[in-house]
Amino acid sequence: MRLTIFWERMAEHFGEAYADSFARDHVMAELGGRTVREALAAGWETKDVWRAVCTAMDVPADKR
Repeated sequence: MRLTIFWERMAEHFGEAYADSFARDHVMAELGGRTVREALAAGWETKDVWRAVCTAMDVPADKR
């Protein structure tokens, strides 16, 4: 998954402003105790980060 697609999906699910806040501030066990931004900076694949967000936040199957 390209990074631009990842951020589009984040904005679609959370809204433009909250997607950034969530990515900066929400520490997720699914990401090894990292935020979305920390996981991406650490080299996690965007598809794996998106899957973690989907699992943690109950993103509907048709949005995954």
